[in-house]
Amino acid sequence: MIKFKAQHIFFVLLVGLYAVAACTGNFEDKNRDPYGVTDEEKQRDNYAIGSAFRGLLNYVIPTQVHLNQFQEVLSGNAFGGYYASTPEWTARFATYNPPIDWLKAPYNDVITNVYANYDALFGVTDDPVVLSLARLLRVASMHRVTDAYGPIPYTTMDVELGEDEESNTLTSPYDSQETVYRAMFDELDAIIESLTENITMSSDNYRLFDDVYSGDVERWIKFANSLKLRMAMRLVYASPSLAESMAVEAVTHPVGVMTTNQDNAMLSVNVNPFYTQITEWGDERAAADITSYMNGYSDPRRDKYFTLSKFVDDNGNEDPTITPGYWGLRSGIDVASKDAAEMYSSPLVAISDRVMWMNAAEMWFLRAEGALRGWSGMGGTAEDLYNTGIQISFEQHGAGSATDYINDATSRPADYIDPKGNTAYNASARSNITIKWESSDTFERNLERIITQKWIAIYPLGNEAWSEYRRTGYPQLMFVVNNKSGGVIADNSFIKRLPYPNSEYTENRENVIEAIKLLGGPDNSGTRVWWDKNPRVN
Repeated sequence: MIKFKAQHIFFVLLVGLYAVAACTGNFEDKNRDPYGVTDEEKQRDNYAIGSAFRGLLNYVIPTQVHLNQFQEVLSGNAFGGYYASTPEWTARFATYNPPIDWLKAPYNDVITNVYANYDALFGVTDDPVVLSLARLLRVASMHRVTDAYGPIPYTTMDVELGEDEESNTLTSPYDSQETVYRAMFDELDAIIESLTENITMSSDNYRLFDDVYSGDVERWIKFANSLKLRMAMRLVYASPSLAESMAVEAVTHPVGVMTTNQDNAMLSVNVNPFYTQITEWGDERAAADITSYMNGYSDPRRDKYFTLSKFVDDNGNEDPTITPGYWGLRSGIDVASKDAAEMYSSPLVAISDRVMWMNAAEMWFLRAEGALRGWSGMGGTAEDLYNTGIQISFEQHGAGSATDYINDATSRPADYIDPKGNTAYNASARSNITIKWESSDTFERNLERIITQKWIAIYPLGNEAWSEYRRTGYPQLMFVVNNKSGGVIADNSFIKRLPYPNSEYTENRENVIEAIKLLGGPDNSGTRVWWDKNPRVN
């Protein structure tokens, strides 16, 4: 059971105000006199708002490095074909046998911290923009949790400080995933309406603690509409009419969705958590999946995404049998040693790089899919929207003109040949999809084009890539070399969800048993979540 007293959290927030602010960013007035009575009280409220708001920002994609590792890197980025881990673990998400305690962090830690900050924020302000953004950030965080697990507590946890300060708690009965999604759409509609009513609000009111858009309400509206479009597309096989109506509403809203890279949702941080894991710890390498696709396409974004691999001996001499290139490591293998993996390509991340939540390229590809499905209001043909998505991604990464790439009708994903001769890791390309749009191709071929290029463009959003793979079956990824699920996940198949942590069975047993009924199958990694209804995906 996830349970805590909101007033205790508020007290902790106030006591730790300066420490939290130091970790998450600087306020312009942090050096003010802390003993001025009137000003102190005013600034205390501002610090409390900023602390709680930044707390919410830091759990959309967790910035705490260990939680980021569990939720983003070891699970989402492995399942999504982006990263391969190098430590000599024989139990991990990538081989479908994670240690039991690994399952707790992406569930308990995210939910607990989101609601701690959410509840605290409602206790210190009634500003309609701040509270609308708090609701938006809750949706942005929790839709990722429900996509990973299925049924979660959501409507049952809609508790705000002030209703009963002496006994305010968060308990966790579950909603079905359909209920969660429908509630989130209702909430997004209310958020978008409220923010639109306040669109002229000066950014000065919020920029000090808004590390994404610096208080720009219009760009937050675009993010809300874009999140609505992303979530709408998730439902195309589970609830086609709802998917279409939500998508059309998002795109045709007067403010609309993200269209340029200036709209991208990027969180400013002091230390990028991916940098810590990749560069300082050396725990991750680029996955063979994405390098094989991008190598086959001679993709100009490779040097923006990855380091160039050079295999050398102990004396620093290059191995003449291995051509330097973008060599990914197979995910889902038992790594002999971290040293054995160190010369494969690494993801390129700088210490101060912003953490991407969503980009405009994704929206162009989602609109392309909507147009492919015959939906009105997407703003162009599927081909034009698809091509724009590629160009926008090239612009985001400074890769120049995409014209030649867009018109490439012959390049296909490359086979993977392990550069160090580990033949068990070799894999033939599972797809022969080309880049250039072909109007005469089947619906399914063009859908594969859209999703494959979207997958490349949204890198490194592993959890989103994993969800979209489950929804569409694209891109066609390599099967896990070492499937240690004990038959829960069939060979030549993929993981469908994460099981609930053991703590739910010991502390919240009655509710989790009901959740499994809502799930409609056993609580394991082979059971599909509600929206995972595509009959062609194994």
